[in-house]
Amino acid sequence: MKDILTLGIESSCDETAAAVLSGGRTLLSNIISTQTPVHRKYGGVVPEIASRKHIVNIMPVIDEALAAANVTLKDIGQIAVTYGPGLQGALLVGLSAAKALAFSLDVPLIGVNHLEGHIFANFLSEENLEPPFIALVVSGGHTSLVKVSDYNKFSLMGETRDDAAGEAFDKVARVMGLKYPGGPEIDKLAKEGNPFAIDFPKALRNEGYDFSFSGLKSAVLNYLNTKKLKKEEVNNADVAASFQEAVIEILTEKAMSALNSSNLNTLVLAGGVAANSALGQKLKTESKKRNYRYVSPKPALCTDNAAMIACRGYYQAQAGIVSDLYLNAEPGLVLKDL
Repeated sequence: MKDILTLGIESSCDETAAAVLSGGRTLLSNIISTQTPVHRKYGGVVPEIASRKHIVNIMPVIDEALAAANVTLKDIGQIAVTYGPGLQGALLVGLSAAKALAFSLDVPLIGVNHLEGHIFANFLSEENLEPPFIALVVSGGHTSLVKVSDYNKFSLMGETRDDAAGEAFDKVARVMGLKYPGGPEIDKLAKEGNPFAIDFPKALRNEGYDFSFSGLKSAVLNYLNTKKLKKEEVNNADVAASFQEAVIEILTEKAMSALNSSNLNTLVLAGGVAANSALGQKLKTESKKRNYRYVSPKPALCTDNAAMIACRGYYQAQAGIVSDLYLNAEPGLVLKDL
């Protein structure tokens, strides 16, 4: 029997993406149209501009994904689409396109939680990965520790109480005069600095599995302002490296603790910050010390993409979890068991 083809659609922020997946883990195409150059001059994503760009890009991106997979719409057996969390207007563009296609093709519509999608990117990177495991989700808008007991069973162990890690990276990069997006710029600059040059705070270090990065962000800003007032020279590489070390240290400590307390031996990394080279290396090293298995997505699957949405949608559909055409965008959607 031929594997079902899933068309995935993602438009939660500033990437317009579409992908075609055969079965659960065979990726036939993965097309991403990024708006980064458009938003860079504003220092961050402008929601109204993002929505308008999605409207222009959505159908050409879907057409390109179908062409790259060498299939047509008539071959598609189901459509998976992000319905939250994210920017309301941006989400509605992808959702509207998905609903129109599902209705016209008379195929199932599968609403996918974007955060779950990030976790499922790992199934496309590691063919032998199976639940249960602990997932560390680190992106621009979210930082969470999740126990994944099964394909549709998630338990939130902890999350950020204020800024997400990726958000902190972008804000610190902005005050340092680095271009948007700030995460890759901090990562690159940190390679030239001393990660122990400045002792920045690590909030909630011994307080469960929640995170807080707002105080760290403020500490960096205060450090830079103090240096400026005293007219002292600032080593930007040391600032970047020390800030990054503070974030990575707390993420790693809590991830290792979560594995230990849950008696699981597999850690998966998910989200845009998974592309950070120092974070990946630290988690890999610490996991190896403890004989834990460590899995992370391929670079192309770290940032927002539709392949992860198609994969998540496939496993939902396998369990009969599909949506109707009244599905609406939920900007504040959270992780939950299905």
